[in-house]
Amino acid sequence: MSPQDFDRLVESACARIPARFRKRLENVAFVVEQEPSARHLASAGVVSGSLLGLYQGRPLPQRSVQDGFVMPDQIIIFQGPHERLARSPAHLRTLVEQTVWHEVAHYFGMNERQVRTAERRRRKLSSPRRESPGGRF
Repeated sequence: MSPQDFDRLVESACARIPARFRKRLENVAFVVEQEPSARHLASAGVVSGSLLGLYQGRPLPQRSVQDGFVMPDQIIIFQGPHERLARSPAHLRTLVEQTVWHEVAHYFGMNERQVRTAERRRRKLSSPRRESPGGRF
């Protein structure tokens, strides 16, 4: 996939963040990189496996009105690991959406355990139900 097409996937995933969360995203930049660097892997504590995304910055609950000017936080989405893990274009789209959600949760102050719990709950809520023929809602 071209970098531009992958950028559009990330933009689409960002647009799917509910408005009540999206409007609170301040001073954060979404960045796409091809692969995580050794520094990225080390900062995420990843020894083996794939790093799909990384939040770098000061979580929202730790910010203060007394803070001076600060550079934007970054949510970095890595294209290469997503493409290697994806089984289809639809699966790639889902992986990117899940990664964006995951990193946004860190921005809002959730630790890894809390993010994983919230992800499980979100998957249950968004999984197709028998009485909901439309699938996702």
